[in-house]
Amino acid sequence: MTNLSKAEIRKDQVQDSIEAATHAAGQVSHIVISAVGDVVKALGGFATDLFEIREAARRARVEHDLDED
Repeated sequence: MTNLSKAEIRKDQVQDSIEAATHAAGQVSHIVISAVGDVVKALGGFATDLFEIREAARRARVEHDLDED
């Protein structure tokens, strides 16, 4: 077993702390990016639903000889 100096121990502590922090930051950024993607998909699906509803309403008006707005 070798004796480590205080400086070596501090260096290892700082290195391990930085590695842990960057790993945590990477995990958080992945979560945030995934969440943003999910929100965009949900909003896109909602917009598609709105277009389909509008088109169905237009077809219903035409089918029942109602004036277009």
